[in-house]
Amino acid sequence: MNEQMDLRDSKSRLILIVVALGAALVIAVASCSGGGGGGDGDGAAGNGGTSQTPAPSGDGDGEQDDAPGDDEPGDGGSGEVLAESTGEDSITLTFTRAQREAGGFLTVEGTIQNNGSETWFDVAWAGAERELRDNAFSMAGASLVAPEEGKRYLILRDTSGRCLCTGFGPGIGQGETVEWFAQFPEPDPETTEVQFQIGNMPPATIEIR
Repeated sequence: MNEQMDLRDSKSRLILIVVALGAALVIAVASCSGGGGGGDGDGAAGNGGTSQTPAPSGDGDGEQDDAPGDDEPGDGGSGEVLAESTGEDSITLTFTRAQREAGGFLTVEGTIQNNGSETWFDVAWAGAERELRDNAFSMAGASLVAPEEGKRYLILRDTSGRCLCTGFGPGIGQGETVEWFAQFPEPDPETTEVQFQIGNMPPATIEIR
């Protein structure tokens, strides 16, 4: 009788040991899989840039002293031309998108075509603000006028004075067409049209989508 009980006890202990080892193996495999997934996730985040959503202007005067982020344009617009402005040495400024974005800002996009006879460069497009002077030839000096509100909205910028907009480096070559974007505090919800102004280009009226 005792021998039979000892045999049953031995079998029971053996079963418990096998079950415990199997459970430990499952836990170990799950831990390894989880670690690998986490590493891949971190890598994707590291390569995703530092894009953040800028905050809208609080007082509505268009000044933005602390707009974090370095947002890029979306998809370059639908290709539909909302407006055009031609001037300044045969430069054509085309608008293809004026979109309200989540976070309280407005993204304007389009193209610039240099129809002149030489490379075009105009540092005055950076605007007269001292804070924006390091942006050089860029859309930093752009502004939006909302006649319905009686307000002018200036370009958004980060804490170091970098505009949330396109820079053109050494210039736009003869016959070249380049894409651009610029971001501003979002106008009032009732505002449907704004006038885009930059440099000595004629103002262009664009519809907000």
